[in-house]
Amino acid sequence: MRGTEEFRILIEQQLNDLDFPNDPVRLYDPIRYTLSLGGKRLRPILVLMGAELAGEDFNAAMKPALGMELFHNFTLLHDDIMDNAPLRRGKPTVFKKWSCNIAILSGDVMFTEASRLISDAPLNCLKEVLDVFYKTAKEVCEGQQMDMDYEERDDVSVSEYMEMIRKKTAVLLGASLQIGALCGGADSEKAERLYAAGCHFGLAFQLQDDLLDVFGDPDVFGKQQGGDIISDKKTFLRLRALEIAEGDNKEALKNSFNIKSEIDKINSVTALFNELGIKEETFREIKRQLHLGEDSLQKTGFASEKLDALKGLTAGLLMRTT
Repeated sequence: MRGTEEFRILIEQQLNDLDFPNDPVRLYDPIRYTLSLGGKRLRPILVLMGAELAGEDFNAAMKPALGMELFHNFTLLHDDIMDNAPLRRGKPTVFKKWSCNIAILSGDVMFTEASRLISDAPLNCLKEVLDVFYKTAKEVCEGQQMDMDYEERDDVSVSEYMEMIRKKTAVLLGASLQIGALCGGADSEKAERLYAAGCHFGLAFQLQDDLLDVFGDPDVFGKQQGGDIISDKKTFLRLRALEIAEGDNKEALKNSFNIKSEIDKINSVTALFNELGIKEETFREIKRQLHLGEDSLQKTGFASEKLDALKGLTAGLLMRTT
């Protein structure tokens, strides 16, 4: 089984070789800009890993892998507009660098190209691959809508939040493994078990994003520190804090989210998170989701030595908290 870095290099080479037209410049330059920002390339790596788990040759999954990366970046272009996010991977977001209209239209082209690439899956599994992709694309949109709906509610529960991030983030990781396995020749049952594992890993991944938004180094993480606090996002940290806070702490937490000064708001909320042990609470849930994912991997029936690279990738998620 190839390692994560080998797959990442292959994917970067393939992304660089994608041939986008030069005109209209303001339609295609934002796509090239977005892909040039790099990233972990986690989703296409999972596609290729899923394919190699199922068979010896991952090349049948290469174009679907690229398609999943383009789809992921399409969602980021649109999400950044909805979240009014100024930075992505340490650089200005597309709508900040160009405009909202350009970001929307460039994102639409990325979705179209993603669909075309995923349609290059082997014919014997094409319908199943497309069914997985379009179901996942719909769920990602549902998750985004749930996220926006929750902004208007004050009674969101932790369980509701976990379902929202499952749809918005986790299903795309699960689908990446599932599509890769189908392209590699796995039967539907094994591919679905890989999907379940990927969803658990996706939940862990998103919870770490929540954690790093508050406690991470913005120069390393590539996003504005405390952005979720400033924008009043209902994250796991906030909802779990409200669940366990009592008395004066609960009132202080609610008041902290109403502070007008962004710096004071971040400092006040973060101090209360520290007092309530929210960093440790979140880390425990991350580890629980990783354990569930690894348990699902064992049930796939693939040889344990073939699963080592995938386990190594998921273990790396824990390192992102340091």
